Order: sequence, then structure tokens, then C-alpha cells
Amino acid sequence: MARVKAVKQPDLVLISWTRNPLVPGSPRRIIAARVIGNAQPCRFTLVPNGLLINALNCLLDHNIGFKIVFQRKTSSVSGFLLLQRNR
Repeated sequence: MARVKAVKQPDLVLISWTRNPLVPGSPRRIIAARVIGNAQPCRFTLVPNGLLINALNCLLDHNIGFKIVFQRKTSSVSGFLLLQRNR
């Protein structure tokens, strides 16, 4: 009988962000983040009120392998991103 191998599922990270509407040019901050699979070694950057740029710098590092597959602004001061890493 042939051996069946399970297909490895991709790692997904969904990040919701906002910025302070009262301060022009304020940085985007994480409201919430959801990880499906594994986000190591960047898990520590995915905290509420953390800077989105820090999380993206870690996740998009070439050695980590995440890529933005979808992003949308929901208003002028908020939005979300979906990142994926194929194993």
C-alpha cells in the first residue's frame, strides 16, 4: 500500500491596525493579531498597541519567508493585512 503524506499548510498572520486620527503622521499600531500556524520568531512583535512597522520588519525578513497576500484600508486611519508563509 502506498504511503500518503499530508500536505503542509501555510502559516497565516492577520493583523488589524489603526493610527491616532488626532495626530497627523502618527504610526500605525496593532489592534489585534491572529496567527494560524506559526509566526516564530516574530510572535513577540504581534501585540496590541505594538508598532505595525516592527512586526512587518520581522515578518517580511527574507529569512522568515512571509509575504503580504492581501491588505485593505477600512478607513483613513485603520486597516488590516494578511501575510502568508509557505512551509
